[in-house]
Amino acid sequence: MDKIKFDAIFPIIIASLTDKIMTRFNLPEDKALMDLYETELYAALENEETKVWQYSVEKLFDLYQNEKLNGCLELPEY
Repeated sequence: MDKIKFDAIFPIIIASLTDKIMTRFNLPEDKALMDLYETELYAALENEETKVWQYSVEKLFDLYQNEKLNGCLELPEY
């Protein structure tokens, strides 16, 4: 995907994932965003080449929760 398209879709993914984190954990937006920014998942999402951005918001949320529980990001193998 070219940079322009990725730059357009990335904020949408982050907003949807942040909304899910806010709802599930009853967090304010700034706290949910900071929690997400500090994860390996966010770093992987920022990197278009990892293709993590292609996962559904549900799958991304599962990865987020697992990283929080286990202390590291574990991407599924396909």
